[in-house]
Amino acid sequence: MPDPRSKRDEVSRFYTGALQRGSYCCGPAPSKSALPAGYRPEELDLLPDDGSSFGCGNPLAFAAVRAGHVVLDLGAGAGLDLLIAAEKVGPAGRVVGVDMTDAMIEAARASVTRAGLQNVEVRKGIIEELPVETASVDHVISNCVINLSPEKERVFAEIARVLRPGGRIRISDIVAEDLPEWVRADPELVGACIGGAIPEAEYIAGLERAGLVDVRVEERLRYDARQLEDMAGIASCCCGGADPRLARLAGRIWSATFSGRKP
Repeated sequence: MPDPRSKRDEVSRFYTGALQRGSYCCGPAPSKSALPAGYRPEELDLLPDDGSSFGCGNPLAFAAVRAGHVVLDLGAGAGLDLLIAAEKVGPAGRVVGVDMTDAMIEAARASVTRAGLQNVEVRKGIIEELPVETASVDHVISNCVINLSPEKERVFAEIARVLRPGGRIRISDIVAEDLPEWVRADPELVGACIGGAIPEAEYIAGLERAGLVDVRVEERLRYDARQLEDMAGIASCCCGGADPRLARLAGRIWSATFSGRKP
């Protein structure tokens, strides 16, 4: 069985390299219009044009986040969702982002500083062992991150631990059915948020086993062959191009937005 620490280090190196290149592929950084659907143009304007944001949806698009709430973002990346959450919770609320990659933490803190926000904190840590107090959070959000974890059950348990009673989740992530072993074994495709994806039903069951209730999928976007090739383009700078076999997986990989609450 692969060592979880080794797998996390592998993912961290992948995203550090991507950020240092200025994009997740070898070509020019993607425009803001190429970033995930679900964000308003004024929200995308919160980040610089450096290709330092990646995700599979906007977990705050319809979230019931209110002024004064505490929001925790798992895998904060360059900080886009932190900035949006900070606007929603206002000065009386608080936003905490957790990431394990130094380069991403630096990018997120720079985004927060540019925005002049006083109610956002970025902490270093792993999502399998969150540096967050028990029952201290009103909302847990995450954008295309949990698929990267080699220990998803631990992540689900940590989500339940840090939520207050009545606290809610809204998580956008990649899920997949019947992925071939060659996809799961490819570190570049894991980094591209494909290789580590699990089935939707397994995702829901994991959240429920952790103690969450009313877990359901709010939105789905199934990827066609072209979209899969674009996603795998993240890995193409190291591998010379996306594997043509990916196109045959169309319909078996999609993004899903999960909601639920802690009783």
